Amino acid sequence: MEIHQILSYFGALLIGLVLGLIGGGGSILTVPILVYLLLINPITATAYSLFVVGVTSLVGAIKNIQKGLVDFKTAFSFAIPAVVSVFLTRLYLVPAIPNQLFTIGDFTVTKNIAIMLFFAILMLFSSISMIKSKSENNLDPQKKLSYISLVFQALTIGLITGLVGAGGGFLIIPVLVLFARLPIKKAIATSLLIIAINSLIGFTGDIVNIDVDWPFLLIFTSISILGIFIGMYLSNFIEGRKLKKGFGWFVLIMGIYIIYKELTK
Repeated sequence: MEIHQILSYFGALLIGLVLGLIGGGGSILTVPILVYLLLINPITATAYSLFVVGVTSLVGAIKNIQKGLVDFKTAFSFAIPAVVSVFLTRLYLVPAIPNQLFTIGDFTVTKNIAIMLFFAILMLFSSISMIKSKSENNLDPQKKLSYISLVFQALTIGLITGLVGAGGGFLIIPVLVLFARLPIKKAIATSLLIIAINSLIGFTGDIVNIDVDWPFLLIFTSISILGIFIGMYLSNFIEGRKLKKGFGWFVLIMGIYIIYKELTK
């Protein structure tokens, strides 16, 4: 086994570990690991990421269901429009994006570069959310907004998830608190079920467009799930919130690195 494969499997373990320790953020690492360590095409990498994120989130969601923390009514109210958006994005929008978008001087912005840059921008927003750390605990759930607004938010997040293959928990949780008026613990737990549904059904939109390396994908996902269980165990001894800000800085640096790497090809 080559060194980059060993590092990628270590990365898979890290994805699950972070999810288990801080309840989110780990999925933001999946695409960079697949693209830069395993040199997988970004389109295929975002598809693989949907599967990894979906299965690992499902494991967490099942645990939360057992604890009675998941609000099923809100989950499906949000997930139905979101999953339609994710599925259509993966099946029709992503394949329809031209391979070459535009040229600035000698620099040509390709489909792959655009997706990675968009992903990096998402990483920057995610990192800021984690670094600020006021986090969702300070969100005021008292203001009730319309169901139309909730559906619009779900469609938008579904589009983002479909484009970059990340779960988007840092976007979903505030929406559930502000729009659905869920307590923070239920919002976090419910978001995992939404992410699992969105990601796994979104992945089905890719099956007709890419050749899936199932042995690799299942091994990678299994290692990530192992990481979740390790993270959940360590969370009994380590304060996850204390790690969140440090992980946020790590994600920020990675986002900046991806922008630099893509713009200097």
